[in-house]
Amino acid sequence: MRPGTKAAVTIHVLFAAIAIMLATLGTVSAQTERAVYVLQADGLACPFCAYGIEKQLGRIDGVATVSTDIESGTVTVTMSPGASLTEKQAKEAVDRAGFTLRGFKWKTD
Repeated sequence: MRPGTKAAVTIHVLFAAIAIMLATLGTVSAQTERAVYVLQADGLACPFCAYGIEKQLGRIDGVATVSTDIESGTVTVTMSPGASLTEKQAKEAVDRAGFTLRGFKWKTD
């Protein structure tokens, strides 16, 4: 294949398209990753308690899901892609719900 021929140009365009796709794969997966936080809250004793704390945490911008394990007193907060939760935001929401935040950690698999 000689440089400048139609086949050579097509191959160069194809390689460029593949390079762009490979470069954006990392970006797309980073944007779809969801931060997950595990909070420890004192005072969770019943489903009504869980509802109250989930409602307050769910009001935070970027929160996708909130689930509570009453038995262990933990609340798992999953954020929307690209969003994060600060300890201050969590503490304020837990306080508004009438509980005390005792632990805040980012969950890693």
